[in-house]
Amino acid sequence: MSDYHFSEIRPGDRRAVREMETLLKAEGISKDGNLEFSVGLYDEDYQLVATGSAFANTLRCLAVDSGHRGEGLMGQIVSYLVDWQFRRGYSDLFLYTKTSTAHFFTDLGFYEVARGGDKVVFLENRKNGFARYLARLQAETEASGLKGSRIGAVVMNANPFTLGHQYLLETAAADCDILHLFMVSEDASLVPFAVREQLVRAGSAHLGNIVYHYTDSYLISSATFPSYFLKDSETVIRSQAALDTELFTKIAQKLGVTVRYVGEEPFSEVTNIYNEVMAERLSAAEIALRVTPRKAQDGKAISASQVRQAIHDGNLEVLRGLVPETTYSYFASDESRPVREKIQQAVEVIHY
Repeated sequence: MSDYHFSEIRPGDRRAVREMETLLKAEGISKDGNLEFSVGLYDEDYQLVATGSAFANTLRCLAVDSGHRGEGLMGQIVSYLVDWQFRRGYSDLFLYTKTSTAHFFTDLGFYEVARGGDKVVFLENRKNGFARYLARLQAETEASGLKGSRIGAVVMNANPFTLGHQYLLETAAADCDILHLFMVSEDASLVPFAVREQLVRAGSAHLGNIVYHYTDSYLISSATFPSYFLKDSETVIRSQAALDTELFTKIAQKLGVTVRYVGEEPFSEVTNIYNEVMAERLSAAEIALRVTPRKAQDGKAISASQVRQAIHDGNLEVLRGLVPETTYSYFASDESRPVREKIQQAVEVIHY
């Protein structure tokens, strides 16, 4: 049997990247556009026989050359990547794979969480990770003391919290006995999560029927839906939207949610595709999708992109007309200086 060795595949190494892409294509896998680290397993002739990559807390683009199956190479690749992730602080790991190869990874210590249609399976390395997350959501709901049969949900990034976000919550809360608000808790936005949460809670404090939840890695995160943050092909976006919606459906069924509220989306291509996929799949699960028209300012729909642009330009007068007083007060304060500087230094602040 050949002696194999590992070698990092760096983005600038065109030959190695080309070999990786060729191997992935041969195994029916499209190279993910969102990769932070890739590694190859090579034989004694320096031929690539297996590969795998990582992005945030996920493993992806895992493949073994068909001529080397049965040699345990996939296990070696996965072990290498898991060790690399642990060293940089990720212990809760997630993995994408084709539906036809999911069973290989269950033998390597991963557990299926959900499927995004017939294209992708989402697995995690914690046996009861998703079950524990669902139990936590239930406990948070019970602790709120809220009761009622009209139960809705909103998933919100709020980067940052605008009058549009506030209007969506007010509209949804008026329609529900209990409104579950899932705040995208991953720090992949210009406004850090700690600040986004602070502004969401402050801007919705007048609504008494909201239960606040974190999304962790189970809703709109780099684990389940990196294209929410990074542009990608429509095919990838659709498969990730299907996966994210499947996860939301499981959550909704646990909490008794019968309607999900979203804002009308005139700006973001990705969100439009996501809403289209979500509408189809939620309907099949007997969960309604209610689209709320965007709140407008001077005839133009309010967006977080406009808010970030106003902060980027240092235009507090424009900012004041787009956000609740609680958001404005924060960004007008010295406390917000690090966040304002981060936005002002950003090359791109408009959500595509």
